Amino acid sequence: MSKLTENKTLVPEERIASKILFIRGEKIILDFHLADLYGTETRALKQAVKRNIERFPIDFMFELAEDEINSLVSQNVIPSKSYLGGAVPYAFTETGVAMLSSVLKSKQAVDINIAIMRTFVMLRKMLYNYQELLHWQNEIEQKLGEHNNQILLIFEYLKQFEQAKQQELEQKNRPKIGFKPPKE
Repeated sequence: MSKLTENKTLVPEERIASKILFIRGEKIILDFHLADLYGTETRALKQAVKRNIERFPIDFMFELAEDEINSLVSQNVIPSKSYLGGAVPYAFTETGVAMLSSVLKSKQAVDINIAIMRTFVMLRKMLYNYQELLHWQNEIEQKLGEHNNQILLIFEYLKQFEQAKQQELEQKNRPKIGFKPPKE
């Protein structure tokens, strides 16, 4: 089995993609989801991060705020607050996940990191394609709007033409007024 195929079967992209969330305008993965993917305990992952905290600035990793945790619980991303065991989850951005590969050095962690990076790239491509489709849709809607206005104008001209024809017909069929010579 090739290395590429092996990585694909290690963790399906769909499973990774389902763990990617959108918080604070960033695509992130929570620490307990990463621990699950890496096959380790959340506690161990957090310890490795804390030992190397200088590698994780705020744009790589941040702790969730209380309202963000409540939102994730209400969306069933987190079953309940008790699931967290009182700990505040870390949210890792794409660059934070990449940095994890330098902190977690097991073979499985490296393979999972590669799969996660590929999934982030796949999602970015999908987003780009989606934005392209939205742009195309907006252009079509704009053209349809212009066409609608032109069609309405044509109907208005037809209505005026019909009224003019109707007036002409009425004028033609109207009895003539004025002096009529007697019929002999």
